[in-house]
Amino acid sequence: MNAPALSAHDVKKSYWLGKREIPILKGVNLAVERGEMVALLGASGAGKSTLLHLLGLLDTPTSGEIRFDGQPVHNFKVGARAKLRHQFVGFVFQFYHLIPELTAIQNVLLAAMMQKSVCQYWKERRTTRAAAEQILDEVGLSQRLSHRPAELSGGERQRVAIARALLQNPRVVLADEPTGNLDSETADDVMQMLFRINRERQLAFLLVTHNEDLARKCHRVVRLRDGMVVG
Repeated sequence: MNAPALSAHDVKKSYWLGKREIPILKGVNLAVERGEMVALLGASGAGKSTLLHLLGLLDTPTSGEIRFDGQPVHNFKVGARAKLRHQFVGFVFQFYHLIPELTAIQNVLLAAMMQKSVCQYWKERRTTRAAAEQILDEVGLSQRLSHRPAELSGGERQRVAIARALLQNPRVVLADEPTGNLDSETADDVMQMLFRINRERQLAFLLVTHNEDLARKCHRVVRLRDGMVVG
């Protein structure tokens, strides 16, 4: 049996305020299979964003293991974690995090620029641009390649952010309230697109949301309460 695409094993995370230890995660166990869309629910302060940062190798756990395809990766050195993160994980955030001065396609291409050397990127620039154009077409923005974020609607900006997350062909997508900044109709359109991408690409998705109706449409719901998985 294949190992999960992404998993956490007894993951704990604490921060220190002076001499006082503040535990955020208290032993989280979680697995997301390839092709699975998992919703992560929890009240504010439950530890959802902290867990997402650990799973995406943006931070390291106080104890426990993070595994990609069954292999522990949390204890890699900073450079190795960054390289693995760019190759394995796509991030989608509530507020898009697009560069205002760049066009839609330039924002998507940033994913490749950050990972490759200048020489490597220059050699592969035509292939990379073609891939970016294809992904933007996949998310419905083939006619908006040259538009800057200020010229795009909220839903279109999120589609650019999703395209950027997909450019490096990740195995896992971590989405933190991806529709939280959108009206209900636009949010439904974006989520239908994410479900289609999940199905067609067989990507593992971990979706943080407060929306119970949206969560029920996912393959599975995981609830985080007081730093622990409760169901």
